Amino acid sequence: MNTSRAYFFYFYIMILQPQIYLAPLQGFTDFHFRDAYQKYFGNVDQYFSPWIKLDGEGKLKNSQIRDIRPENNQGVKLIPQVMCNNSVDFLYLANYLFDLGYEEINWNLGCPHPMITKRGLGSALLKNPEKIISTLDKILPKMQNKLSIKMRLGFENEDESVNLLPLLNNYPLTEIIIHARTAAQMYKGKANTDAFENCIGQSKHKLVYNGDLNSLKMFKELSVRFPQINSWMVGRGLIANPFLGSMIKNDSDKLPQNHKKVFLDFHHHLMESYASHLSGEKHLLIKMISFWEYFSNSFKDAHKAHKRIKKAKTLIAYNEAVKMNLNSGFMDSGQKTVDGRQ
Repeated sequence: MNTSRAYFFYFYIMILQPQIYLAPLQGFTDFHFRDAYQKYFGNVDQYFSPWIKLDGEGKLKNSQIRDIRPENNQGVKLIPQVMCNNSVDFLYLANYLFDLGYEEINWNLGCPHPMITKRGLGSALLKNPEKIISTLDKILPKMQNKLSIKMRLGFENEDESVNLLPLLNNYPLTEIIIHARTAAQMYKGKANTDAFENCIGQSKHKLVYNGDLNSLKMFKELSVRFPQINSWMVGRGLIANPFLGSMIKNDSDKLPQNHKKVFLDFHHHLMESYASHLSGEKHLLIKMISFWEYFSNSFKDAHKAHKRIKKAKTLIAYNEAVKMNLNSGFMDSGQKTVDGRQ
């Protein structure tokens, strides 16, 4: 391939083709899932780790350390996400992650859960833009990592993002990912695309859209409405339909002929990975059943598929339920709508 053709190909892949990010979902998108997904599906340009935070003693949990260890994330581009509300903790985590080899990290300003927001973390900081700016002023001159932000439209209302985004324009952020809901909404209702559009006019940074992206049809509608957006974060929609990344990249909702085998191989790989770290059948069963809150949406009768899995009390019964779901019929072309909580 000559130089000009190679450049055109690179330009097409990196600029014209949509960039897909896997959202950080606590309890789901850990290194076990990332490894299995990358092996069997790929088509994710960046993976974001579930948030890590220091405990009351200034330490990280062993589970959080394992999740971001480079040896557990071979073959994926991982952006660790940090949860903190002061410059001391922030710089500690930034330096720790830089020493592990991470040149970019992401700041969580979006988590809406009360156990987090009551501590002044996550989306609670959106009520206090002065603290966000003060923290950036203290950390950016001392950080070796690049920094991006993941946020919501606001804690209680969309005006909070409209007020914050212009204040961020003078800071060297790589991008700002916006989940188009307020924290008050939690994961209910539809993502507010009108409010996201208002954000575009307030920010000079590269923006990434997040929220209710659970089908190729929805992606097309959003990409037509927001032609200036080329990076898209997908969470539960990608877990529910692991083929979604490929559908978006290839502009086709047709499943590969061997889709049942691919899904089953992915599922077995994921299950074996968790089995090597969890103690006993009960814990493994609980873990795998939790994924079917989303996997079941990939089947023609989602309710029945989920019910079969939930009834399983042993791994033998669980594996039999998985086979029954695959035999009963995988999804039709185009993904069913899931609840859109990312």
